Parts: sequence; C-alpha cells; structure tokens
Amino acid sequence: MPQRDDAPLPEIVGASPAMREVYRLTRLAAPTRARVLILGETGTGKELVARAIHQLSTRADGPYIRVNCGALSESLLESELYGHVKGAFTGAVDNKIGRFEAAHTGTLFLDEIPSMSFRLQVKLLRVLQEGEFERVGDSRTIRVDVRVIAATNLSLEEEITAGRFRDDLFYRLNVIPIYLPPLRERREDVPELARFFLTRYADENGRDVPELSDTMLKALQQYDWPGNVRELENYIERLVVLSEGRPLSPDLAGPPGEEVHGLRAKLPRASGDVPTLVRQLVRQSLLAVRPGEPLYDRVMTTVERELIEQVMRQCGQVQVKAAARLQMNRNTLHQKIKEFTDGDRPAGAAG
Repeated sequence: MPQRDDAPLPEIVGASPAMREVYRLTRLAAPTRARVLILGETGTGKELVARAIHQLSTRADGPYIRVNCGALSESLLESELYGHVKGAFTGAVDNKIGRFEAAHTGTLFLDEIPSMSFRLQVKLLRVLQEGEFERVGDSRTIRVDVRVIAATNLSLEEEITAGRFRDDLFYRLNVIPIYLPPLRERREDVPELARFFLTRYADENGRDVPELSDTMLKALQQYDWPGNVRELENYIERLVVLSEGRPLSPDLAGPPGEEVHGLRAKLPRASGDVPTLVRQLVRQSLLAVRPGEPLYDRVMTTVERELIEQVMRQCGQVQVKAAARLQMNRNTLHQKIKEFTDGDRPAGAAG
C-alpha cells in the first residue's frame, strides 16, 4: 500500500493538522531540486525536517552537513563554508576544505541564516545562482553540486525591511517554505510526544516505562512550552530520572516551566531601574575619581567595556550575536574590542 503524503516522518512525532501539512510539504519537496526554507521558533525541530528532506531525496547517499551560521564570526563562517588556502590569514597553516565542497552531491543545511553578514550573503547568492566559489585567499574557482536548505526562527521579511537581509537572497532560498508550528499551537500532539520521550529515556536509563496519569497529561497540555519540543523533551527526561520507578506526577520535578521561573527567582536582582542605577553609578564615580583625572573618559569607557564584555559572554563570544544584542554595527563592535585588547597590552608588546 503506497504511503500517504502526510504520513509521519522519521523521528518526528505528531498527527495534528499543522504537522500533517509539514509532512506533506516535506515529501513533495524532498525528491525535487527545489530549495527549502524552514521557518519556526527555536526547539520546533527544524533540523529534523531538514534531515528528512535529505533522507527522502535522490541525494540520500550523499553527505548531509549542517552549519550554524549564528555560532561563528564572519571570518570563521566564511572559512567554514568555503574553505581557505595556506597563508590566507593568520592561523591558516594549511589548506582547508569548506562545507560546500564537503557537501558536494549532497545537502547543506544552513541554520540561523539571518546571522550571516551582508558580505557573506552576496557570496552565498553567487553559489546558489552559479554553483561556484573560491576558497578564502585563492583565485581558483570551484564548482559544486549542493542542495541548500536554510532555516530561521526570525521573520526574514522583517529582516529585509530592517536592512539586515538581502531580498534577492530571500527569493532564492524561499522556493518551498515549510512552517513548523510552536507546540502551543498543536497541544493535541503533546501526549504522543511525551510518551515518545518517556520510552526513549526509560530505555536509555534502563528503567521501566512509567505511566502518565490524566492529571499529568492535563498539566503538560495546559503549559505553553516556550522552548517547544526541546523543552518538553528535557522535562520528560528529568521526570524519568527523578521518578526512580514511581508513577509520574508534577510533584517529582515541579509543574512544567517551574524550574525556569524558580531559577530566576533565586537569581540576585538589581535594586532599581536603569536610570536609578545610572544615577548611583555617577554619584559613586564622582567620589571615586579625584579632581584633575579624566572623569568623563574614565566612567564612560569603563561602562562601555563592561557592557560589551558581559554581552560577549552571554553570546558565547560570538561577535555577530553580541552586535545584534547591543544593536551595534558589527564593524564598530569589532573595532571597540580591538581597542580594549590593544589597551591591555604592555607598551612595546608585539601585535
């Protein structure tokens, strides 16, 4: 009996109308050469759909490679995608094959595509149009046969309006859009997902599969799951570990979402709003900085540096993400970090 177009995909759980539409579009797009743009909030399973498209395509025997565009700075992402030749930049001690070459005859999944800089968007557009590029530092043109699947949790239309994303690249990528609904829009799938993860983590931990009471299922379905399927998965794994064979109930790990709100409640909170804190900082600075010292430069530079350092830590030292968080031009942020670093070097130190 032939399989229905809206039949579930491997590792993807759910029979809601929204998910059946995802299955239908995935099966229609997979055997073609059309590019696919996967849209959805974080934790909705975008990579699972990308893998399914690859596995159901004529490229299934070829490589499947994923690149998270938001996890790398501009220069690192360029080298990661296109490779480089020895001596192309400091630290390029040997030739390197990029992900486009590695994905030849297969599929390249570009996650968090809006994080890519304008310059790299132009380079990607050329690869999509002509199937060719040069490694960083090289003049030799390389041709590849790669199917590109892109994904984002942002509205690319809004990114285009804000001047952060090229409209011509959007049209190249958005041939077949597939929207993955958040879990709060398909609550009827929550029981099936919960049982799927129960079985998985009970097997992994060598335990009997515990049962979900009606009370537990009701609590799971009433929660909005802002972290989507990934948050549900983590919650079920925690329940399995803490249950020790007992029946599952919210008492074991708290109601869904409580661990996040409970953690926030335990974090130290600053007293006052931002204007109040600024006034306190200025008053303390007037007492700490002696007359004749550069008051303005000392206070403003210290605040700016501390703000940038903390945001960089929050963003995993990825300048692209930090610039977006600060609403600052990426080149400006790079220059400020360079100035801070140069200022820390002893006089006469080599660059």
